[in-house]
Amino acid sequence: MTIVKSAISQKTRSKPIMKRKSLLKYPALAVILLTVTAADAQKATPYSVKGKTVKVYVTAENTNNRLTQTETLHFTDKPQPVETEVAVFVDPSKTFQTMLGIGGALTDASAETFYKLPADKQKEFMTAYFDKDKGIGYTLARTNIQSCDFSSESYSYIKENDASLKSFDISHDAKYRIPFIKEAIAAAGGKLTLFASPWSPPGWMKTNNDVLHGGKLKPRFDQSWANFYVKFINAYQKAGIPVWGLSVQNEPMATQTWESCLYTAEEERDFIKNFLGPTLTKAGMANKKLIAWDHNRDLMYQRASTILEDPQAAKYVWGIGYHWYETWTGANMNFDNERRVAAAFPNKKLIFTEGCAEKFDFNRINDWSLGEKYGTSMMNDFNAGTVGWIDWNILLDEKGGPNHVGNFCFAPVHADTKNGTLIYTNSYYYMGHFSKFIHPGAKRIVSAPSRDFLLSTAYVNPDGKIAVVVMNKTDKDIEYYLWIKGKAAKTTSPAHSIATLVVE
Repeated sequence: MTIVKSAISQKTRSKPIMKRKSLLKYPALAVILLTVTAADAQKATPYSVKGKTVKVYVTAENTNNRLTQTETLHFTDKPQPVETEVAVFVDPSKTFQTMLGIGGALTDASAETFYKLPADKQKEFMTAYFDKDKGIGYTLARTNIQSCDFSSESYSYIKENDASLKSFDISHDAKYRIPFIKEAIAAAGGKLTLFASPWSPPGWMKTNNDVLHGGKLKPRFDQSWANFYVKFINAYQKAGIPVWGLSVQNEPMATQTWESCLYTAEEERDFIKNFLGPTLTKAGMANKKLIAWDHNRDLMYQRASTILEDPQAAKYVWGIGYHWYETWTGANMNFDNERRVAAAFPNKKLIFTEGCAEKFDFNRINDWSLGEKYGTSMMNDFNAGTVGWIDWNILLDEKGGPNHVGNFCFAPVHADTKNGTLIYTNSYYYMGHFSKFIHPGAKRIVSAPSRDFLLSTAYVNPDGKIAVVVMNKTDKDIEYYLWIKGKAAKTTSPAHSIATLVVE
């Protein structure tokens, strides 16, 4: 071991430990060298808050604070908190998943509403969502393949019975959605990670001969439908919109009054394994990230295990997408199922692909529970291992639409198209406490509140700054310490608030 320490010492002086041939000759020594070097490097740079301060940004009910910097904290010695003190313990030395991004869905409804706004409000909107400094810095987005419920009408990219896809044409999207997405990309600084999801194949490809009301893909159109995804990706990329990935099917277990298509777990597995995966690979698109499930948390383990336990299907799948609408049954959001999938399939990613508050009512536009639902979900989803989080419609009008089947919903931002104004709900600010301060490439670290009435998650960003998000859903202000490695800074979490504490 003396020799190993000597070798490490030489390495730190920028001299080679030994020639590569020697390492190959003594593989056991190579392993020891690498292990000890990594261990020593970690010990050499333990995290310290020395010289660092904490900037606190707060959004709180019954105040004017909306992502407002309220104070700057300083650390003092506190080696051992006592049980009567509330603390959020943060440990930067323990890291977990890497952040992909946070964002929203760029749907037909959002695009159509956007272009009803005056030019100055359009600019304000793009800045508010995508600007990293002046806005909340969205970096991730989703869009629909063909029509969905949040379109003004049902439409297809191909003509009736064109299984060869020769008539494939995205000119419908060129009117609103494509320019809208391109404006979002520009506002985000030229890069926006985008994936796409189909709601339904054309009706004539389905067993019910209807683009709406569920139905299944007819087996004879399996290959044609797989080719359709490739056509979409190529067409969008030709239009100047890079497509990072796609999901197999939006909500494959829901028969909806709008565009929908059903797959059992076995059917989705076999479509991925036999058609979609090979077709993407053959088209040179093996790098496109394929997301399975894309439905609620309640059945996600059954779906994930059925697909991912088949090696021939699993090799094409990047991760499992999920929504939060399992609450329609009267149950709560089931975060445990996320943890089960993450534990069982650690090499696959988790991504939240859709969530919104349903049953739009303009009288509830300022309801504080809207934002708290977002905060509760995001805290638990990230702590369960989720790498990306996508809200549903990024913008809707004053009626919660447009929506061609009357399925009106809330969005973080609504446009009053009658007077050309924007309405920012508290959901926008709650999401901003994550998206503005936790950047792509950030590593989640331990954040452990000593009381269950505080929710928290924490990340160390690529620039070394730590962002700790703390949420209080109670009716009381709560004093607590932000505690990191024997040092602590005291602050207060206001009733019904969310705060981001940036250690820099």
